[in-house]
Amino acid sequence: MKKTLTILFFLLLAFTAGAQEGSWTGKMEFRGSKLTVVFHLDGDEPGMDCPDQALMGVPIQVERTATGGIKIKIPVLGATYEGMWMLKQIAGTFMQNGVAIPLTLTPEAPLRRPQNPVPPFPYAQEEVTFDNGDAHLAGTLVLPEGCTRATPVLVMVTGSGQENRDEEIYEHRPFAVIADALGRAGIATLRYDDRGVGGSTGDVLNATTIDFKNDALAGMRLLRERFDKVGVLGHSEGGTIALMLAAEGEADFIVSLAGVAVSGIETTVRQGRTAMENAGYAKEDIDTYCKAIGEACEVRVHGGRMPFADELDLPDELKQNYLVFLRQIQSPWMITFLGLDMRPLLGGIACPVLALNGTRDTQVDCESNLGALREGLPASPKNHVEAIEGVNHLFQHCTTGSLSEYRKIEETIAPKVLEMIVAWINGGFSAEALER
Repeated sequence: MKKTLTILFFLLLAFTAGAQEGSWTGKMEFRGSKLTVVFHLDGDEPGMDCPDQALMGVPIQVERTATGGIKIKIPVLGATYEGMWMLKQIAGTFMQNGVAIPLTLTPEAPLRRPQNPVPPFPYAQEEVTFDNGDAHLAGTLVLPEGCTRATPVLVMVTGSGQENRDEEIYEHRPFAVIADALGRAGIATLRYDDRGVGGSTGDVLNATTIDFKNDALAGMRLLRERFDKVGVLGHSEGGTIALMLAAEGEADFIVSLAGVAVSGIETTVRQGRTAMENAGYAKEDIDTYCKAIGEACEVRVHGGRMPFADELDLPDELKQNYLVFLRQIQSPWMITFLGLDMRPLLGGIACPVLALNGTRDTQVDCESNLGALREGLPASPKNHVEAIEGVNHLFQHCTTGSLSEYRKIEETIAPKVLEMIVAWINGGFSAEALER
């Protein structure tokens, strides 16, 4: 009997260790707000996501005990989670800055991504590489059936942050979905890993939007060896880069998806205001905080005296957040982004432009950016600027546009957007083609 119990005990320990694998998710409440946390416990590089705060793949350290205990360290956040496996859940506590928050985790159901392309494909794919100085970029060239020099081709440029060639987020692969739709419609594409990701190398720490623009330009030069009409499709910061390349006369046509046309300072302050409103802060605190970060951004770009945290009539937690913000705007990328403003350059864009933004985008404001494009771009029957109703920053149909929805939504990109891009390009870059 004792031997049987011992065997059962060891079997239980083995099952417990196996049960604490995969992805586990839960919600923790703090100051009346709920934050979703996801721990990925598999593999050699476990990580944490917090979709509500657009955090993905934050490195974690995982320790397990023989009796079902688990301890997770999140060094970047100065936080820990300690819990105990209890059959169908892990019950425990999240600790950060001396604050203890109960957090119960349950296994995350597999994510459905029905739009992600699966073989066989009716087009060829070719692995290519190209260089911009010390940066070595690796990508995938999609070649439609019957591809010739006359086939239109686009280099695809991701948004801010280092992303792979599919611009993958929460198992959504929007650039793969777009490339697949275009490839099936006879349009070639080149999508590539950002420097420091996947097969690409290069300096990331000191890189700015200008460097990323030149990475895209290097890809365009590769394409010009094989194609006569080379365009740019960019998302978010990539949309801004598309506009920059168009203004420099490098692109034959561009597609801007949620591109930033107003200044980086305006965009940053608006993002801060939206995040605080969603978190339920009082209007007077929001106004004070946003005024302070706006002044700090202006000082970072144009010089002057930074507002001190102690001068601000704010709760201590917002003063701490402001200090973190001041550190963030020291990076070369952030300084360059804050100083960008596409509006003075729009009048010089001669190539056709298709610009789409979502009405529920909480990261890049639809109204102000499309308004700048409508006012600044030259009048041309080949230019089309449109707000896509009911979609977020990723062009998913959504309820609120909150970052926390990105993971929950099965749709990767609204079919209407794919249809519009195809119709505009294959219709000879005519706005009339979108009405057929």
